[in-house]
Amino acid sequence: MYIFDTLMNRMRRGCQTMAYPHGPAPALPDRHGGALRLDASACPAGCDACAEVCPTGAISRQPGSSTTLDLGRCLFCGACTKTCPHGAVTRTSDHRLAVRRRDDLLLGKPGEEELRLAEALDKKMKSLLGRSLRLRQVSAGGCCACEADINVLGTIGWDLGRFGIQYVASPRHADGVLITGPVTKGMELALRKTWEAVPEPRIAIALGACAISGGPFIGHPQHNGGADPVVPIDLYIPGCPPHPLTILDGFLRLLGRLEEQKG
Repeated sequence: MYIFDTLMNRMRRGCQTMAYPHGPAPALPDRHGGALRLDASACPAGCDACAEVCPTGAISRQPGSSTTLDLGRCLFCGACTKTCPHGAVTRTSDHRLAVRRRDDLLLGKPGEEELRLAEALDKKMKSLLGRSLRLRQVSAGGCCACEADINVLGTIGWDLGRFGIQYVASPRHADGVLITGPVTKGMELALRKTWEAVPEPRIAIALGACAISGGPFIGHPQHNGGADPVVPIDLYIPGCPPHPLTILDGFLRLLGRLEEQKG
């Protein structure tokens, strides 16, 4: 009887998987705010109000130069947007944050007020990985926040498997590694060996502020300041932690599976 009731309940509920990317993307929570935008031309001389409240030093201003915001360091706490009296730093409510190059996360120069979104893999890599991507996840000292959002993508609402993307237990069966955490000294060898065990051609994805720059632990001697010094990164997905929608957008963007990248 219990099984019958369960089946009937599931049938009444219908399909629970979201339509995205073939339908509208789900809205971000009000507190999230999405990507940040920096209009450095609005910063008056001598004003360092946003830089003083940034917990990771993501905002800096050198003498004689414009303000710079590094979204690879940013925890998206929103302290800068609340503190800036000139509206130079603002939230965009845009979930898209993935980039291919580390420099694309730096904002502040004229014409670079927002990050430069990731482009798809080249034709050869897309032909190999575009329809089926297997990732070995390596938590290299993470706090489990990024890991939790990675797991969310496997639930019925997101159903990551419908895109041919799966997490695997062995690097021998993987096409790449998905790295979280600042890569502590204790996990450096494990990450390096996992990377070397993945057959070529392979890719590496740094997910979260820790894996990109060290995040809230930046400058601590017991980690490597992210995955870049250990393995070559093909995709950066910033956030602390990144929203599942941001992660999914990054995966699909890398594989050229989003409509906006076609044609």
